[in-house]
Amino acid sequence: MSMVIRQAGRTCTDERKIEAFLSKTKTGFLGLIDNETPYVLPLNYVWSNGSIYIHGAAEGRKIDILRNQPNACFTVSEEYGTIADPIPAMTDTAFMSVIVSGTAEFITDLDEATSVMQAMLNKYVPGYYNAPLSKSHVDRYRSSLGSKTLVIKITPEKLTAKEHPLDESMKYYPGRNVQSDL
Repeated sequence: MSMVIRQAGRTCTDERKIEAFLSKTKTGFLGLIDNETPYVLPLNYVWSNGSIYIHGAAEGRKIDILRNQPNACFTVSEEYGTIADPIPAMTDTAFMSVIVSGTAEFITDLDEATSVMQAMLNKYVPGYYNAPLSKSHVDRYRSSLGSKTLVIKITPEKLTAKEHPLDESMKYYPGRNVQSDL
């Protein structure tokens, strides 16, 4: 499932690290192709059972695109600070990122949809609710615009992960200058 990336030294193949990263990071970017135009949306998501799950209104541009073209790309990244270097071209950013490419499918099974929505609540508001999410709530809920909620699953066909760890001794901070690093 993993692909080779150009900067091989930054490839992350540690499955536990990738799982932990996808489980904790809050925002991902869904990339779709609307005819010939890229369309990218920032979204909340949950990583569960080796797939990305998102949710939203059961109608709109995203849904129209996915009905016509279910191929999707989902990117998650997190920045950990800037790495200073006396050589300007070596100044860089510490980060981790994962790109998942695959096919999106609409989840019609109420048990799976409820499980995913509960996982979302557990991720974004852990401990907030006194009782688990009910299937009837997921089934009956309508947004203020009257739209039903739809859960979408992106099953990875390709997954790449890159990282550039932060060297704390070279982390940029206001007031740091090149003279302190020579």
